[in-house]
Amino acid sequence: MKLKIITFLLLPILGFSQQNNTSATDSVKTAKMFTLGEVIIKTGKIADTLNRISAKAMESQNKMEVSKALNLLSGVSLTANGPRNESMVTVRGFDLRQVPVYMDGIPVYVPYDGYVDLARFTTFDLAAIDVSKGFSSVLYGPNSLGGAINLISRKPTKSLEYDGSLGGINTNGYRGNINIGSKLGDFYVQGGYSYLHRNSSRMSSNFVPTKNEDGGERDNSYRADQKINFKVGWTPSKKSEYAIGYINQQGEKGNPVYTGNDPLNSLLTKPRYWEWPNWDKESYYFISNSGLDDKNSFKTRLYYDRFKNTLNSYDDATYTAQTKAYAFQSLYNDYTYGGNVEYNTLMIPKNDLKIAVHFKEDVHRENNLGEPVRRFVDNTITVGIEDIYNVTSKFTIVPGVSYNIRKNKEAQDYNATTKVISDYPEADASDAYNAQIGFFYHLTETDKIGATVAKKTRFATIKDRYSYKMGTAIPNVDLKPETAVNYELNYEGKLLEKLTFQTALFYSSLSDAILSVSNVEPGKSQMQNFGKAEYKGIEAQLNYSIFENLNLNVNYTYLERKNITNPLIHFTDVPNTKAMGTVEYEPIKILKLIANAEFNSPRFSTSYGARVPDYTLLNLYGSGKILKNFSLDAGINNIFDRNYSITEGYPEEGRNFFVTLRFFN
Repeated sequence: MKLKIITFLLLPILGFSQQNNTSATDSVKTAKMFTLGEVIIKTGKIADTLNRISAKAMESQNKMEVSKALNLLSGVSLTANGPRNESMVTVRGFDLRQVPVYMDGIPVYVPYDGYVDLARFTTFDLAAIDVSKGFSSVLYGPNSLGGAINLISRKPTKSLEYDGSLGGINTNGYRGNINIGSKLGDFYVQGGYSYLHRNSSRMSSNFVPTKNEDGGERDNSYRADQKINFKVGWTPSKKSEYAIGYINQQGEKGNPVYTGNDPLNSLLTKPRYWEWPNWDKESYYFISNSGLDDKNSFKTRLYYDRFKNTLNSYDDATYTAQTKAYAFQSLYNDYTYGGNVEYNTLMIPKNDLKIAVHFKEDVHRENNLGEPVRRFVDNTITVGIEDIYNVTSKFTIVPGVSYNIRKNKEAQDYNATTKVISDYPEADASDAYNAQIGFFYHLTETDKIGATVAKKTRFATIKDRYSYKMGTAIPNVDLKPETAVNYELNYEGKLLEKLTFQTALFYSSLSDAILSVSNVEPGKSQMQNFGKAEYKGIEAQLNYSIFENLNLNVNYTYLERKNITNPLIHFTDVPNTKAMGTVEYEPIKILKLIANAEFNSPRFSTSYGARVPDYTLLNLYGSGKILKNFSLDAGINNIFDRNYSITEGYPEEGRNFFVTLRFFN
């Protein structure tokens, strides 16, 4: 215990903040952002309640997955759905159903359950990731109960730009990527390709073998992800821009078996032998901004997104036969299409007014091999208004309101005994109002305080309303939206010439929370609107340039979540305390060294009380420029080979290393 306390107290010596991060060397260029893809609220020169991770920050610490990159931020916790081998995050306690994920402002979350496996989204082609917490722009559209995550792509500014990498991970993994862009007059083109492969992840040498896992290389932990992206744009004037884009992601992964010791977990005696031979996503989109005159413009986003997914359940750990009752092959074949139109006017003095209309249709199609396809269709419409009112040069008010309505057009049930498909009873349309307001005051050029209140909602997903959960649940087609009121007080500024500091106090009150209620019928649960809860906490982050070649960063998060309706049911997956940090040292111009530390307190893995202990990780990275257009990066993660988990029964990777050769112009 003394060692844990001492280790935690030393964390500020190895701090980290997401802002003002530099790359491992100056040779890693800052990627130009595709500004058409931004969805932000600006007061003066500062983006409010917004955290941004730059491409340089992601590269410097070798964050190859979006989930690992997001974990660098205060208020964000890395989580995992172990039984499905999915990597996720929470934002101030809200999960990805309540904090939607976007790509250049276009929703990319899966239509069926609202989640997205962030390990399938690599960072190689991104310019930045924005995270809005609580007070997020109403222009995102529906379901941003706890905020929003926006992945922003790149845009070239020169006639020829390129960068890429080749690297190895441990002794059985590799990565490679290339990004190429060109700007020729009013036209530009940006493209990229990436590939990430792991035969397996290595377990800690401190792991004690179990019945289902003997240690060493984690069984069935392989993965392979590749992505192609392409974008063509035209900027006929300073105020107008038009872009067409295409993204193709193809992934496959194994699903390691549960290896915990929780006697109440059914996977202890009935392990799952699962593999995902494909997790594929394909997106087409058009984004434009048309300047009508000096004070008026129209912005549009149109998109079509396809998602295909196959899950194979096998008899045993050989992953060959599918003869037992629990073996199956599940197929998803989903698509989403929609768009939004946004009108922006500066005609009212001191006001920046935006009005937006969104439309989205989600189509989910599923079946097990040999069964007929069931179809579910949802339509969602949103109308939102947001204004930035500059009362004075120092004081800004930002109000916003929106109305959301969702209608289920089709929902099909299947009786496995009679082999008959039928329609679910028709459900009423579900609607919700969102409203928020923020007050921001600039004390000086560099110091600002803010206060925000945001009432946000989330519609129940198709899975929430219609899933039988493999025979253990009862559908509930009439679920209402859940609601949260998010409050925040924040400050950011310069305490000294070389010391910047940011902090936020936040509180969220949840009502009509959609939670699973056990034993509605003997042995069967149901999703119901019955929950009331409150989340509260504090975030703080500090950046100190000690010397010209030595930089210290620290961030800290404390979060409490209380289930008011039933305190005996625990909220899962989020630690109460998280601290992260980095020291960056540049002994000579062509060499940079980084030490990173992370502490997470214990967290619950199940609502009935199973949990994982706290852990502290230490990572070291280095990067050196070896030629004019080349640099060599290397690093070790989890140096002390800590055996730890973020979900009970699913150990994380032990000590691992990487070597990467980067090239650029």
